[in-house]
Amino acid sequence: MQWILASDEKPPEWFLQAIKQYTPTSSGYFAAQLLWQRGIRDASQLTAFVNPKAYQPASPFEFGQEMQLAVERLQRAWKTGEKIAIWGDFDADGITSTAVLWDGLGQFFAQNTHLIYYIPNRLTESHGLNYQGIDNLAKQGCTLIVTCDTGSTNIDEITYAQQLGLDIIITDHHTLPPQRPPVTAIINPRYLPSEHQLFHLSGVAVAYKLVEALYQTLPNVPQQSLEDLLDLVAVGLIADLVQLSGDCRYLAQLGIERLQEDFKQPPSLRRRPGVGRLLELCQKSGDRPTDISFGLGPRINAVSRIQGDASFCVELLTSRDPRRVNQLAEVTELANSRRKSLQKEVVEQVKQKLNQMDLSTTSVIVLSDSQWAVGVLGLVAGQVAQETGKPTILLSTEGTGDWRLGTREDETSPQPLVPSPSILARGSARSINSVDLYQLVKNQAHLLHRFGGHPYAAGLSLPVENIPLFTEAINQQLRQTLGGVTLTSTIQADLVVTVADLGKELFLELKLLEPCGMGNPVPKLLIQNCWFENAWHRNQQDWQGKKVQYIKTEFDIRDNSTKNPFPGVWWGHHKDELPSGQCDCIAELDYNTFKKRYEIRLITVRPSEQFTQVTQPSIPILDWRNIPTLPLTPSPPHPLLLKECPTSWDDLRAWLRRSLHNQQPLAIAWSKPERQPPEQIWLTLVGIAKYLSRTNQIVTRVQLLQKLGISNSSLLLGFKALKYIGFTVQRQDLYLQISQDANAESTLAEVAIDQFLAAVREEQFQRQYFADVPLSTILAIAVQPTFNQGNF
Repeated sequence: MQWILASDEKPPEWFLQAIKQYTPTSSGYFAAQLLWQRGIRDASQLTAFVNPKAYQPASPFEFGQEMQLAVERLQRAWKTGEKIAIWGDFDADGITSTAVLWDGLGQFFAQNTHLIYYIPNRLTESHGLNYQGIDNLAKQGCTLIVTCDTGSTNIDEITYAQQLGLDIIITDHHTLPPQRPPVTAIINPRYLPSEHQLFHLSGVAVAYKLVEALYQTLPNVPQQSLEDLLDLVAVGLIADLVQLSGDCRYLAQLGIERLQEDFKQPPSLRRRPGVGRLLELCQKSGDRPTDISFGLGPRINAVSRIQGDASFCVELLTSRDPRRVNQLAEVTELANSRRKSLQKEVVEQVKQKLNQMDLSTTSVIVLSDSQWAVGVLGLVAGQVAQETGKPTILLSTEGTGDWRLGTREDETSPQPLVPSPSILARGSARSINSVDLYQLVKNQAHLLHRFGGHPYAAGLSLPVENIPLFTEAINQQLRQTLGGVTLTSTIQADLVVTVADLGKELFLELKLLEPCGMGNPVPKLLIQNCWFENAWHRNQQDWQGKKVQYIKTEFDIRDNSTKNPFPGVWWGHHKDELPSGQCDCIAELDYNTFKKRYEIRLITVRPSEQFTQVTQPSIPILDWRNIPTLPLTPSPPHPLLLKECPTSWDDLRAWLRRSLHNQQPLAIAWSKPERQPPEQIWLTLVGIAKYLSRTNQIVTRVQLLQKLGISNSSLLLGFKALKYIGFTVQRQDLYLQISQDANAESTLAEVAIDQFLAAVREEQFQRQYFADVPLSTILAIAVQPTFNQGNF
């Protein structure tokens, strides 16, 4: 694993003073450095980031006509006494989304008589709508389905529901289909511009916005406060690992406050006694985002991973019956204990297989086994991807015959691709280093039975006999995309601290950044020349006192900055894995509610002599991506701005070389590209060709490239395809003239158009990768010896 130290660019004095207002017991320097690193660089930004009361949230009606249509349909259902079904999902975001609609719509529709909910079974059904469930709801007399965290791409199922007389309102945040689905309304933030403050909403937050709109439209109907739903919103947002910016951060901040307030009440007075009992079982207090990401979220997810059916989790989150929710919380806790044991078993077996592989020649890890539990493969794949720096796909080959895929991880519902064979492998995929794993898997669709997912996670099934070919093909494709760059596991430390710095003051400084998540990760601390004492390990115990097959090591950490040791924990590791002498480590600072102490959570460690590998690039690299107004640089050297998103490492290397040669910082300042369907780009090119031919006008190559948003190599393939459908492209100095004749060659045209479309898809795949590639990966390239020696 390569260690990278984040830029130590010093924040200006005025910014330090502004931070000091929020950190009265300490200097505020560490918080200022982190916030400055992460793009918070003016007073108004800082105030809105730290204080939710200073933030102006978006109206739910910024979803436009779709929200209007949804509210109008719900109003009609309310007035006419229709029966409504909520169609949820079985992960934490889907469960909390269902709970928000159950409580929120329950203010307008009588629960159980005019409002019901349906959660698919993870192990026997897919994410999204399915025919059997729709039939069941139709038989129960439902006339309207409101989905949450799912449904955007279920075109066939939506059409089927309409044939049965059911209207559908989609609330979702996953990938959109090429055309708007034939529904009453679809509320999905992906229709909004990427810089919109609602763009990153998870499923639970979209569901909340629908309820908010209904509350605003019919303000005299609800008997309970809208804000009572915010604790559920926070749980779903943080558990789903969405980017916590804009309204996402705002809602999470308010929700955590509600969560903590409710937990402080005696159990008999809590609004959500089930959530309170879950927090007690995982020894958390609800005041930290990590109480969700390491406590509530994994437990909710564990139920469907182990049992398949997670429907009772909605009751757990919403019921006011203490006795009932205590029973459900204990079932949930047992499922999580079983999940930990299964996960550990699979991890050990995967590591044995990895030891037999040559990872230096592997771009994508693909492993299979007949004994692996499908429900935990996504978790283990994520762990392996983090440790190796390589996208990982794990498959279980147990089972025969046709079945419904239940491993799509947080995205579109899988589509059947090839007829079901006698034996299928099914499993999960996890990405790393911003590799678009969904696109990689999708490009091998001809080898698959079903698949679905998003860039960082996917679920798939395929005939067992196709695994070798699939493995070879997906590795070859990623090697071509990376252009010779070898993916390695990297970790970025944000701050250098000593053991003397650890404790309450630093914790309160870093708490200023919470809630942390994607785009604002938990600060990672580099501690150099330290050593460990009093280390011991044990298996965890569940709430009944039984051992769980999941190890953690506890220790004291020391260095020469103080005589006092500081406690810490290393999850999933034995004490023998700690170095015996001086070492360097990267850790996170935490507060243990159960033990009432501050402690570090160890992330990784290595002997001190290897510290030379913790490096910084010879030139500063500034991450200004997706920032509407670029920061001002008061003094030279002014940074070299890279505003065009590259499509290869070679493009980026050229800019790094130029930056090094000029001794200028490099600012990567591109915005996330809007991905237009390749077929639409082709139709646009043909339309331009027809227009230019008809008007006899000329055009430059640069104008075409800007209009189409493609590279020169793809444009040349486009010209070739135009030739075969009857156009002639001629060059006149710096201009191009396009004319049309009747000499079309249909057979060759079809092949040429397919080549153009394939090139555009590959280019978009690569551009999407570089749009989100972690700064730590770019830094890892920049600190390679061959680059710094000028031989890159």
